[in-house]
Amino acid sequence: MPRFVVEADGGSRGNPGPAGYGAVVLDPATGETLAERAEFIGVATNNVAEYKGLIAGLKAAAELDPDAVVRVRMDSKLVVEQMSGRWKIKHPDMKPLAAEAAKILPRGQVTYEWIPRERNKHADRLANEAMDAGRRGKQWEPSASTADLAPAPAGPPGDAAKGAAAVRAALASSGAGTGTRAAGADVRAARSAAASGADTLFAEVDVDAAAEAPAASPARVPAPAGAPASGVDGAPAATGAGWGGPDMGTPATFVLLRHGETALTPQKRFSGSGGTDPELSPAGRRQAAAVAEALAARGTVQAVVSSPLRRCRETAQAVADRLGLPVAVEEGLRETDFGAWEGLTFAEVRERFPEDLQAWLDSPRAAPTGGGESFTSVTRRVSAARDRLLAAHAGRTVLLVTHVTPVKTLVRLALGAPPESLFRMELSAASLSAVAYYADGNASVRLLNDTSHLR
Repeated sequence: MPRFVVEADGGSRGNPGPAGYGAVVLDPATGETLAERAEFIGVATNNVAEYKGLIAGLKAAAELDPDAVVRVRMDSKLVVEQMSGRWKIKHPDMKPLAAEAAKILPRGQVTYEWIPRERNKHADRLANEAMDAGRRGKQWEPSASTADLAPAPAGPPGDAAKGAAAVRAALASSGAGTGTRAAGADVRAARSAAASGADTLFAEVDVDAAAEAPAASPARVPAPAGAPASGVDGAPAATGAGWGGPDMGTPATFVLLRHGETALTPQKRFSGSGGTDPELSPAGRRQAAAVAEALAARGTVQAVVSSPLRRCRETAQAVADRLGLPVAVEEGLRETDFGAWEGLTFAEVRERFPEDLQAWLDSPRAAPTGGGESFTSVTRRVSAARDRLLAAHAGRTVLLVTHVTPVKTLVRLALGAPPESLFRMELSAASLSAVAYYADGNASVRLLNDTSHLR
């Protein structure tokens, strides 16, 4: 069953005043723009415009596939809470709009999430373009984008923050083309603009999987187990974990363990699923023993699932033996196939396959030389594995022993982050991360790259 993300917004210059809405449909696996809608609606309030944006976004998603599961993200707490059934709809202008939105797709196919305004820039920009068009006596046209984007911050050549800002700017401006289209070209253009930062991003890479870079900013401290997740400045995030929301029961929690070191790990070589399938090194076996002791002390893991590759199975077995559990194998958790790059360092790949490497850096759809896997393909595979495991382990804590790319992909999808976020996460050998999945479809990242058990 296909999955879409709908982001919608509306605004009024006067409240009530000249108003417009914007909505975008995204592919949650790749971050691509699938459809855009915007319209000037005359004089209306902010809330009416927001509901109009929601309706337009749901209709666009239904036109793409009426059987799709849709995740709606808006910065209007009112609309999110009312459509989720947690707040009553009292205003007479809102009731018919909410009823119209509810009829577009079956209730079981749509969930709602509040996001801060800064994460809803695409839809906000479309709404402002619609209002700008209305001021000129016209309607919004997808080929006539007028909204101004904040310039990328300045930085030295190779500066990671500057490169990331360029990517974000292009993602935000991807509505400048047609009303229904993929945004891959915009992302590629942004990454080309940020290409001067590529060496910096990959210089410290342990290319057991996708390129890694030191985190561009300190990671948010994860909430303790049982605590409600928080949004911007401590505001409650829409995770279904409390703060007045319905009781979603015990979430399924995936404890994500990257395998221990192999001989290739300290050499920073590409080591995926298409290479030699190395075993753990002596250091890697020590790391596996250390994480086994740490997990045994916590006593929360109820099942162990491993990638089929040897280094993961050895790590998983060390933990499972300590916990007295069997090891199940999930093919979808294997590492990326890096094709002809297997066993090479990043510098060696850059020297031998410069054009292929640049294409890979420019687009998540590009595959490594020789028939390897693109990040887009890996995302689909990992997403399918995640869904199978969630169905099999509802409400349980499960240890997934896997690799860099699958761990980062699960974290990225839980955060709703774009594909380029894979290059902004540090993930050490034998590190622990954790994601909790709630019954309403929300996910909460609880931990990232914890290596305290190795010290």
